[in-house]
Amino acid sequence: QEIVSQVPLLRHIITVDGKPTTWAEFPKGVIVHTMASVQAMGAKADIGNKQPCRPVPSDIAVIMYTSGSTGIPKGVMISHCNIIAGITGMAERIPNLGEKDIYIGYLPLAHVLELSAELVCLSHGCRIGYSSPQTLADQSSKIKKGSKGDVTTLKPTLMAAVPEIMDRIYKNVMNKVNEMTSFQRNLFILAYNYKMEQISKGYTTPLCDSLIFRKVRMLLGGKIRILLCGGAPLSAATQRFMNICFCCPVGQGYGLTESAGAGTITEVWDYTTGRVGAPLVCCEVKLMNWEEGGYYNTDKPYPRGEILIGGQNVTVGYYKNEARTRKDFTVDENGQRWLHTGDIGEFHHDGCLKIIDRKKDLVKLQAGEYVSLGKVEAALKNLPLVDNICAYASSFHSYVIGFVVPNQKELAELARKKGFKGTWEEICNSPEMEKEVLKVLAEAAMAANLEKFEIPVKIRLSPDPWTPETGLVTDAFKLKRKELTAFYQMDIDRMYGRNVK
Repeated sequence: QEIVSQVPLLRHIITVDGKPTTWAEFPKGVIVHTMASVQAMGAKADIGNKQPCRPVPSDIAVIMYTSGSTGIPKGVMISHCNIIAGITGMAERIPNLGEKDIYIGYLPLAHVLELSAELVCLSHGCRIGYSSPQTLADQSSKIKKGSKGDVTTLKPTLMAAVPEIMDRIYKNVMNKVNEMTSFQRNLFILAYNYKMEQISKGYTTPLCDSLIFRKVRMLLGGKIRILLCGGAPLSAATQRFMNICFCCPVGQGYGLTESAGAGTITEVWDYTTGRVGAPLVCCEVKLMNWEEGGYYNTDKPYPRGEILIGGQNVTVGYYKNEARTRKDFTVDENGQRWLHTGDIGEFHHDGCLKIIDRKKDLVKLQAGEYVSLGKVEAALKNLPLVDNICAYASSFHSYVIGFVVPNQKELAELARKKGFKGTWEEICNSPEMEKEVLKVLAEAAMAANLEKFEIPVKIRLSPDPWTPETGLVTDAFKLKRKELTAFYQMDIDRMYGRNVK
């Protein structure tokens, strides 16, 4: 009703649930139907004489909007050719894909990782079970106590995940390990370290898998044979944990909406961490110098630079945004389309790519040092005390600040140790607790070899989690920096010592 004046070509409104709502002032020429009446019209329609109109490869199949993590979401025009190229490249990296596989879909289909993963499954006859992040596991928020989560019931063999979900599983399991008796905990750590050593030599550990890691494996139904991770970088600790405890390869992939989700995926036997694999058969990848950040494709020992993806999976461009299309897409002398990703990568000797930075996450401090916000967040995100973190820096100041969603249990325990009493809001709003959390962050930052100027000097503890519903993170739980900055503007002013009216 609020936007109808902005949609001049609107003629029909179909209500899916129940009766049409009556408006006081109906816009002229608009007819409201129930779903039942539309189905009845469809049953009567005579379509026998109509020839099916098949799409050609260059036809647009989907207009998919980017997550908007770095600004206003852009509509990416993806052709049939782009989709076919992308899913062909991805499927080639998943061995023995077929009718025995069961995939669990719980991410939104408006996310390119989920759309391409499901199309890979449909094209190979795999079954798909639909779930949601709130009903995925037995402990999920919308599952009644004592009831089974979707993974336990479905027992999937394939799953695509975003790092945020994997980090949560990792933290939950590690919290349970810390609550074990000292004998159980030492046994788990011993088996963990033993398996890590055996994996690095190329061996399996069937005894450890069945005796020690079986319970952890059951968290995802017990049958997962390949976990594919994409959407954002996965920390080395979480990836290693998934490989060991879920007893299956964790493939990291790299792709964008603008490349139809395809780019690179690790081979299943590659147990190294922090890398996203070699280019898929549908595309080529090259590195372009970025002088401002000091990255060159002549760097030794590894060439570094902005990642460019070229091939049939590179999309047509942005919907009604010619200027941005010209900026992000180029065509070379051979007629090949290239996408300028804005991500910085390095190539290793075996042809695998590692994402090391992002152009948009780079901020120049007042003294001239460059800070990578993503690097700071990655170093601190896996702390038990941190559920989520967003680093922020201003070119008009000489230090980094941050917003932290603390883990309720861990922060409450820290407050108890320090003798601080109060409600959850009072704990989060306490300058005293901010200082205590800062100490923990500083220690972790030093251990992760962050430079002194990269370590957050001031923080704001958020009592409320960031969810897609709050608009502060995307559906894949990537930070929306612009929205977070606007939301915490008063805190930014306070932490940078500006006058707040």
